Amino acid sequence: MLFVAGVLVLGCAAPPDRTEILVAAASDLNFAAKEIIPLFERQTGHSVKLSLGSSGAFHAQIQNGAPFDVFLSADVLYPQELEKAGLTEPGSLFVYAVGRIVLWVPKDSPIDVASRGIHALTDSRIAKVAIANPEHAPYGRAAVSALRYFGIYDAVGGKLVFGENVSQAAQLVQSRAADAAVIALSLALSDSMKAAGVYWEVPLQAYPKMEQGAVILRRARQAGRLEAARAFMETLKSAEGRAALERYGFFLP
Repeated sequence: MLFVAGVLVLGCAAPPDRTEILVAAASDLNFAAKEIIPLFERQTGHSVKLSLGSSGAFHAQIQNGAPFDVFLSADVLYPQELEKAGLTEPGSLFVYAVGRIVLWVPKDSPIDVASRGIHALTDSRIAKVAIANPEHAPYGRAAVSALRYFGIYDAVGGKLVFGENVSQAAQLVQSRAADAAVIALSLALSDSMKAAGVYWEVPLQAYPKMEQGAVILRRARQAGRLEAARAFMETLKSAEGRAALERYGFFLP
């Protein structure tokens, strides 16, 4: 079974006295992780192989034996389920951040999202709206909840196009395969998306609280990588790690 949506290898090949850990992370962490991982590598001498994708897909892959050491989920329920199944290191689960969603459009869009907010999606000039697939992506479920909250799901549902995860939803609108997207604030705050578009932040009451959970997986101990995995979690919890999350719009627990 294929279990990697996309792999980014940060750092050089580890020498024998270093440990490389395998981290599965929700794609909303795309930019924050690229600040946190080098910090961890400098501080510990260990290295990270990072896989980015949808939390639900990673949850299924881990249940089917994917050899990850750490799971950073966009929905704390997924690591909680793995914990109940005995697939995690006892006591390692914690909420590391709370995510937020925004409506994003290209800068040259004729749609004024600042004044119209999410109701702009009902405009006839918007033919396609990208979101993450709600079947396995927490950000997709949050987007659907927001559309229902504002009473526009019936008007907009036929326009929806799905990315495998929230990063792919962002790519759809960046490539003009969609006219607008409901995506993670953490992606909208990246340099590339700030330069290319504008966003409107969806009010928090419009969707369930997006508590994001981190956990060390049982395979870390089995593979002799437990101490390195624990060190990674400490970096994530550190002042520098938390500051990186805040820079990309995450609330901190």
